[in-house]
Amino acid sequence: MLRWAAPADAPELAQVFFAAVREGPSPYSQAQRRAWLPEPPSGERWAARLSRLETLVAESEGRITGFMTVEPGGYIDLAFVLPEHQGTGLFRKLYNRIEQRARGRQEPCLWTHASLMAQPAFRAMGFLVIHHETVVRDGHSLARAEMEKRLK
Repeated sequence: MLRWAAPADAPELAQVFFAAVREGPSPYSQAQRRAWLPEPPSGERWAARLSRLETLVAESEGRITGFMTVEPGGYIDLAFVLPEHQGTGLFRKLYNRIEQRARGRQEPCLWTHASLMAQPAFRAMGFLVIHHETVVRDGHSLARAEMEKRLK
């Protein structure tokens, strides 16, 4: 089931985010993953970040299994699926609903900064790499790419 998140979902969204980054297969080393997300986000800062985003969640048996956010202007900030639900089509379901909403708003494109983990999923949705970049977190370099999909 897909639904739009409520503020009370913040702790569970943090756990999905943390598990997606820190568990399961990844092209990033354990040190890079720890630097990216040393602990699940929490508190006012996490709540404030989520409050600026429209967050679509996927649930199974009352548990959030994945989520994707979008901002006005078409920026997808967060897109995470629990490791045990990756490869099941859940990312595609979340993305299709986000794209449907963006098209309804006549957004010209959707865009994101995709980690190495997320790039294949975004590529499968028709996104193209605009440019590759590296961000530094806690002294560790993390490769990512700015990607976009034109909707018009």
